[in-house]
Amino acid sequence: MSSSGPNADAASTAKPAILLVDDEQPLLDVFVDALSPFFEVTTATSAREAEFILRKQTFKVIVADHLMPGGNGMSLLVRAREEYPGMERILVTGYMKPEMLLRSVNEAAIHRYLLKPVSLKELVQVITEAAAKSTN
Repeated sequence: MSSSGPNADAASTAKPAILLVDDEQPLLDVFVDALSPFFEVTTATSAREAEFILRKQTFKVIVADHLMPGGNGMSLLVRAREEYPGMERILVTGYMKPEMLLRSVNEAAIHRYLLKPVSLKELVQVITEAAAKSTN
């Protein structure tokens, strides 16, 4: 049987699925524009929405903002590590205190953290590295 047809090429060139979580919709829009050529991008504007999406779909990488109303990104990444250990985790933050860095490494086992303002080039590069490392 030949592997031609619309689905054969799509399977071999499928983009890695990533989840972006940030309460600032304009920032999400900028990130989506920059990342869409390389990834299948899903967004959430809260930790709660992200957890709902995670139960329905598998992702290679989750990128979460640290400070959001109704739950912070660090706690989300800690829970994601426990429930989805094969998914790589990236934290975006406006500031990184030493104790937060320690927690991000020890509890969330993050791939990397990015300080705001995030360069789009760096964002694409870091997510590409994380997706390659992911076992999801």
